[in-house]
Amino acid sequence: MNYQERYKEWLDSEVFDEETKTELRAIANDDKEIEDRFYKDLKFGTGGLRGVIGAGTNRMNIYTVTKATQGLANYIRSLGDEAISKGVALAYDSRNMSPEFAEATALCLNANGIKTYIFDSLRPTPELSYAVRKLNCVAGVVITASHNPPEYNGYKVYWEDGAQITPPHDKNILAHVAEVTDFDQVLKMNLADAKEQGLYNMVPDSVDEDYYNELVQQTIHSDIIPKIADDMTIVFTPLHGTGNVPVQEVLKRLGFTKVYIVPEQEQPDGDFPTVASPNPENPEGFAMALALAKKVDADIVMATDPDADRLGIYVKDTNGVFEGTELANTDDYPYVCFNANMTGALVAEYVCRERKNTGTLPANGALCSTIVSTNLAAAIAKAYDLKFIETLTGFKYIGEQIKFFDENHSYKFIYGMEESYGCLVGDYTRDKDACGAVVMLSEVAAFYKTQGKTLCDAMEEIYEKYGYYREGAHSLTLKGADGEARIKEIMNNLRSNPITEVAGLKVVALRDYKEDRRVDFESKVETATGLPRSNVLYFELDKDGWFAVRPSGTEPKIKFYFGVNEATMKDANDKLAEIKRFVVTLA
Repeated sequence: MNYQERYKEWLDSEVFDEETKTELRAIANDDKEIEDRFYKDLKFGTGGLRGVIGAGTNRMNIYTVTKATQGLANYIRSLGDEAISKGVALAYDSRNMSPEFAEATALCLNANGIKTYIFDSLRPTPELSYAVRKLNCVAGVVITASHNPPEYNGYKVYWEDGAQITPPHDKNILAHVAEVTDFDQVLKMNLADAKEQGLYNMVPDSVDEDYYNELVQQTIHSDIIPKIADDMTIVFTPLHGTGNVPVQEVLKRLGFTKVYIVPEQEQPDGDFPTVASPNPENPEGFAMALALAKKVDADIVMATDPDADRLGIYVKDTNGVFEGTELANTDDYPYVCFNANMTGALVAEYVCRERKNTGTLPANGALCSTIVSTNLAAAIAKAYDLKFIETLTGFKYIGEQIKFFDENHSYKFIYGMEESYGCLVGDYTRDKDACGAVVMLSEVAAFYKTQGKTLCDAMEEIYEKYGYYREGAHSLTLKGADGEARIKEIMNNLRSNPITEVAGLKVVALRDYKEDRRVDFESKVETATGLPRSNVLYFELDKDGWFAVRPSGTEPKIKFYFGVNEATMKDANDKLAEIKRFVVTLA
């Protein structure tokens, strides 16, 4: 069936409501729009769904959401009565249609005899991960598109360990979703009946309280906070998302008194009217927060994305540590943007060092990171005699490691981080947690403030200890069927004709995670990568440098990542600029 036939089917079928058909009739003369909406089904990837909101098979709507949910329900039912009886926890963020998609998901599960527990209002994604284990559920679903632009929404699936689905459950769920070929296979139930039968339930208020307590308990030197609270100023923005309530609550419990929330961005709003994209990676999203920071003389400025699993920060460089470098802010206030690799390393060093100093760092501790994150993470782990484990891109693989540690009684999870603005201290949840990151970074800032230092001073100390590890990234957006073909072409070219040098740095080895092989170019020895197969190419470079490329699993993008380790900040930044110029020639 071609895209025009699918379009006509939606207009003629009794399955779809009149509102959906009205939306589709409005594009009757736009063949390109019809093609984009119907040339394929919205892909259910290994984590779930993500796409533009709207009518069509390649869009996020009640029908595509419940069709995927029917596949999930079929898989849960295939596992037997115990799995069915455990139920599924559901949460949603501030995006448009999030409450509606969450309720539709719950009612579809209920129609399949599966009990659900849904939060009464928006909550952070990491709290959903926490709730899955707290409520002893078999699975969890959160409706979110994370940091994507306003027109997007998404659907992420978690399993009973609290982490996003990984093998074998991801592949099994994918198979069951694929078997739901028609929308009339989706079971439905009304809300009143679901409640009456005890299938549709609210998450108890106690889960919030327990989650907040876990966040506070991750601190190491919480006793210093009240001593410095009146002298330390924090600016925070939830970017119209879920972070507002939990962040304010935990900072209050820790004893911070000078916390300023950006008023224009405090309330939830799925249109994200003050930013082009609610992404804490983008400097433009910090414009209002930095203006407020200047006014109140803030020490640290923090922003969480809509589902509060990612955190971005700016730090006041009072002592001019980064003056004259690429990190220095060019505006008239001295705030430096820390990327996720810097933030992740800063927290890693603090947690490892202070836990060692307090005698609470276990001998079997483990630090986890992803293959496209800074190599500084491995250097820190080595310095503190921790097991270092590298995973595929995506925090779900770090969450999976925690499950393995529990099952095998092998290592104690200390910390996990990834380059896409996510980290986790402790194992109370199994996903990256921006609320937890706020807690830890606020404590770290307070710790250094007692010594007359800023987080910039702390970062410079890390560079002096380990070397100037600096990283960069470049994304190329290629939409539609033509874009998908171009992304495949780029990957095939790099795989067939591997590069041998990147910006003057020799390629010493190639890891092809799709083929599960690593080739050492000097010794010619070929070994397995040791990780699940994934469409990623990773080039190991001289001097602990690296270069990686992969297609995005959730967006129409191909992503390039790279990192270096040089003797000075200038050398590191110059080399990064060279690599970026090289990347542009590949795209």
